[in-house]
Amino acid sequence: MACSGQLHVVVELKSLAEKVWETIRDSTKIFPQALSHDYKSIEVLEGDGKAPGSIRHINYAEGSPIVKVSKERIESVDEAEKIYVYSIFDGDLMKYYKTFIAKINVIPKGESSLVKWSCEFEKASEEIPDPSVIKEFAVKNFVEIDDYLHTKA
Repeated sequence: MACSGQLHVVVELKSLAEKVWETIRDSTKIFPQALSHDYKSIEVLEGDGKAPGSIRHINYAEGSPIVKVSKERIESVDEAEKIYVYSIFDGDLMKYYKTFIAKINVIPKGESSLVKWSCEFEKASEEIPDPSVIKEFAVKNFVEIDDYLHTKA
């Protein structure tokens, strides 16, 4: 049996793609403020927290189902296409997955936007379920970012 796989989801948001992209790019500062029930803190350990190669230490709050701490590396950023790729390489998620790489793509759709989130993973063992709970957490975050952008405007 294969111990690796992929998950994909597309979320339609009311906010302009540019606003969503700016929020994701500035997530080190914005997520612990706007989504404090999900993120206690995000600390930049290396780099500027936005550029490829940057490493961030994330402390999750009670809103995060199985992960309470993680370290992620920003693998690539395409500002023009609004694509952000990151890998998790340390923390709670690594108890379940040998590798975990995720991609966020923000796509303009008139006065709104689509956010495509996908991940590739390798399970630590065959008994480990697909990371659907992580996908659901990402979807919840995007919807809450959308709400945050509308309430702060």
